[in-house]
Amino acid sequence: MRPNTVHVSRPNVLFLIADDHRFQALGSNGDPVVQTPTMDALAARGVSFQSTYIHGGCSPAVCVPSRAAVNTGVNPFRAQVSEPPGDGPPRFSQVQPGQIRPELATMGETFRRAGYRTFATGKWHNDKAAFHRSFGAAGDIFFGGMCDHARVPVQDYDPSGAYGNERERIGDGDSTVLFADAAIGFLRAQKPAAPFFLYAAFTAPHDPRTPPEKYLAMYAAEAMLLPPNYHTEHPFDNGELRIRDELLAAQPREAAEVKRHLAEYYGMISHLDEQIGRILSELEENGQAENTIVVYVADHGLSVGQHGLMGKQNLYDHSIRVPMILAGPGVPIGGRPEGLVYSHALFPTLCELAGIEIPASVETRSLAGAWQPRAGGAESIFTAYKDLQRMLRKGPWKLIEYTVPGQPPRRQLFDLGQDPWETRNVAEDPAQRQRVEEMSAEVERKRTELGAPPAAGSPAQAISS
Repeated sequence: MRPNTVHVSRPNVLFLIADDHRFQALGSNGDPVVQTPTMDALAARGVSFQSTYIHGGCSPAVCVPSRAAVNTGVNPFRAQVSEPPGDGPPRFSQVQPGQIRPELATMGETFRRAGYRTFATGKWHNDKAAFHRSFGAAGDIFFGGMCDHARVPVQDYDPSGAYGNERERIGDGDSTVLFADAAIGFLRAQKPAAPFFLYAAFTAPHDPRTPPEKYLAMYAAEAMLLPPNYHTEHPFDNGELRIRDELLAAQPREAAEVKRHLAEYYGMISHLDEQIGRILSELEENGQAENTIVVYVADHGLSVGQHGLMGKQNLYDHSIRVPMILAGPGVPIGGRPEGLVYSHALFPTLCELAGIEIPASVETRSLAGAWQPRAGGAESIFTAYKDLQRMLRKGPWKLIEYTVPGQPPRRQLFDLGQDPWETRNVAEDPAQRQRVEEMSAEVERKRTELGAPPAAGSPAQAISS
């Protein structure tokens, strides 16, 4: 028998964040192959934002700045602690890996101070001090970026906040199951006296992509569809063609190998989908589903063969556009807003839905008024990767600028309304000259405003068409 629905004065929050899940790789976002029934059902009973972007960052491990931004509501160029440059001029501003500025309020910390029971499990790719002030309980925490999914070094809650490496143990079983089990264990132990904030951060579908056999068998590699923007090589040097992620497959790319990677990627996503289903089923069984806001988002996307690339160190939509779903009290059913938004706007949105004062340090606005298809959203979106690439999206138009040392400056302009796969660069079209110049000037204005690194070698505005 299903228990009576449990109500507390404020809604609970279940925050689910994945690693490497691109916007396209979700059934409800139009992918004809991937099987994601849990997330599709979540989108159907809530709001699924259709144009959610990350801000980028100065690290090849894009998850570090992205998660810092999500957890602070501050753009990644200002969310992390900067350190003085060493000998010689730095190519871009130096950032201490993963360290969130201590004066910034974190999302977990904010809910904790508001009386929420805060719990975390899974990946925390930022500093341990920020974790300690964010959560009052935890289990199976992974302080790192990537690992063997079957041998995850994890820790349990440390009241001292030290989280020394000597406390690490190898988790029992697959990472996705491990973190889902920890979340379910927390839910089963809850009493309805106070609301909870549960942060479950998965390492899936990040490589090494080793889904259980059941999920790998769902996708025959030879039957996988190559995307319209599949190429054997990227058409020019974007500054990161030899980075670790790009060496996961042979160069030039071979169709059969890319198809194998896609099958494994989808297998990881389907396994993750089922484990999220287990967590949501527990919410139903303990009577707290109707009073829980559920969030699903990813820290960034991934190429997996698109544009001849494999990783996320680029500014094409497959790498910087992510799924973002909210469902629960205060969220309308079936919304698919198309407005341009950032993923780190989740922090103030959840505060507003929970009736919690938004910290003064948060620089993004709540999305609670942007549920309708054409409502809300920013006029334009800016993203940067290191000092090598910058992007501006304005309406359907998207400009990417490249300033790679030793290479000529380059621009790409795509009309995403007509060319969603970013296959036709119209930057050199004389009819687009004024648009390119205006968008390029806005790139530099936003770069300065947000504190993103200047272009390598010369100011961005010095690039000629």
